[in-house]
Amino acid sequence: MKTEKLEWIANNPFYTKRFAYYAGRKCRGMTIKDAAKELKLDWETVKALDKEYMEKQLERNPVAAPRVIGIDEVSLRKGHTYRVVVSDIERRRPIWFGGKDRSEESLDIFYQWLGQKKTKKIQLAVMDMWKAFKKSTKKNAAQAAILYDKFHVMRHLGEALDTVRKMEYARLSGKDRSYIKGQKYTLLSNRENLTLDGRKALKKLLTANKRLNTAYLLKESFGQLWSYQTEGWARRFFDNWKESLKWQRLKSYELFAEMIEKHWEGIAAYSRPENKVSLGFVEGLNNKIRVIQRRAYGLRDEEYLRLKILTCMLKEI
Repeated sequence: MKTEKLEWIANNPFYTKRFAYYAGRKCRGMTIKDAAKELKLDWETVKALDKEYMEKQLERNPVAAPRVIGIDEVSLRKGHTYRVVVSDIERRRPIWFGGKDRSEESLDIFYQWLGQKKTKKIQLAVMDMWKAFKKSTKKNAAQAAILYDKFHVMRHLGEALDTVRKMEYARLSGKDRSYIKGQKYTLLSNRENLTLDGRKALKKLLTANKRLNTAYLLKESFGQLWSYQTEGWARRFFDNWKESLKWQRLKSYELFAEMIEKHWEGIAAYSRPENKVSLGFVEGLNNKIRVIQRRAYGLRDEEYLRLKILTCMLKEI
């Protein structure tokens, strides 16, 4: 006895492939629950059809040898449960999700999966200042330059600014303290992202508190570091910025400057012409992954989450 395989039948024999892909397209912008309600199907059925759709997307878009990779971790749940996500920055797509944590060994698995031939073509690896990622990359792709992601560096500086805010809140009382209360988001956000009321509150806060004003201006000016075309000019800017910390009594900023000094090579790498890549993609991907997680896209099923992440930037079929 033999059963003929029909090309247009999905893995679930009750549906055609065309319908499976239709369900998959629905799930790109909806939760499984909402898609199941609209299609009048069982939750598990829609999830299975969506998986089939995503597997077909990956089959149609094989991973080419990347020249520039972005390495980051994703927190699955509270309790430091991490997985590693690697993306091809030039082709603007995630290419690998896996590992058991954010250790050197977990990233080693990616390089083993990619293979020696493709790994040798990597020229630049963009990452945060996590030591394990650097060690694994130096070991497996020694020819690749290391570049520390601007958004992660600025996040550390944002934390230093927030430390100053907390210290000022503890030091002051009465009306002076009331200016600071509840203004964490206003102070740490990019000015262009604030509403009109937010900008007014920020101006009022910075006018009322000299130390916060100094710390805020130092944070805003530091972003200029990534605009220089040569390492020499970038270094001169950083030395001047560090010099301006004298007499300011901003301990958290001094610690931040020490951290930059230790990781200078990976930050200054961006000033070289061959390393001018779009650093916004990694942060954009992080935001996309957070949206996927907020929608509770089958987080109990890690394979489903992996498929969601790897296909989130691919074209529809």
